[in-house]
Amino acid sequence: MEDLVFKTYAVTNEINLNKIAEECNIKKKYTWEEPLMLYGDILKNIIEEDISENEKIFVFSFGSIVFINSTPEHIEKFMVYMKKIESDIDIENYKRFNDDYALHIAEGAEIDLTDDYVQIPEIELFYPELISIVIAKSVALERIELQLGKILDDLESKIDNLEKGNLKIGNKELAKITSRIVRHEYNTIAYIMILDKPDVTWVNSDAGYFYEQMSEFFELNDRYEIIKQKTEILKSIIDGFASISHSIRGLFVEWVIVILIVIEVILMVLDLFN
Repeated sequence: MEDLVFKTYAVTNEINLNKIAEECNIKKKYTWEEPLMLYGDILKNIIEEDISENEKIFVFSFGSIVFINSTPEHIEKFMVYMKKIESDIDIENYKRFNDDYALHIAEGAEIDLTDDYVQIPEIELFYPELISIVIAKSVALERIELQLGKILDDLESKIDNLEKGNLKIGNKELAKITSRIVRHEYNTIAYIMILDKPDVTWVNSDAGYFYEQMSEFFELNDRYEIIKQKTEILKSIIDGFASISHSIRGLFVEWVIVILIVIEVILMVLDLFN
């Protein structure tokens, strides 16, 4: 079997696998835990031209797509096809979050993981799937790490205002920022499923060991923990903003009440003199 070349892109937050399956007449209901694998005649019909024997595409519900032995032309055609199904995919910039990887087969050699490829002694069915899952999660994490950075940048200006004693942030803006944090947390924990292991790893010890090696090499758990910690910090900052903002509003209301009382007393005094 020839070496396999993987090209991975994180193109959106969520992909409806069942919609693609329905378009391809695949009689199966997909859950958010399993990828949709396209190959053979189904992929040939999508690309509308002949494909190589080992060409496959894995589509993940958390927004990543992994191409195995696909040509640049086939990748472009498939992305145009995906745009028809998921309109929020930016067809002009889908390559922004990407990674290239390869699977080398060297008979009798030990498993060897590098930044560019993994070398294995012999091919097993689980290798392409597990490699696809790991690099799909890795690129999706990269996309979410950037989104997290943008949220932090937005909050930095609010912190600067707070240091100057000038915090002007309404409930609507607080709710908007909080929703971005919650969405980011949901995309990381629920959809990318960093802590979840593929089904094959539970029934095949070799697959389980290989998946652990790949996950550790790509630092999936470490990156997940860092994102989780940063998310908790963001939530603490938002709680602080909300507390200060409510205190300011409470103080404003108290002053309004005091002013109204003073006005009422003045009016009473004026009435006495009249």
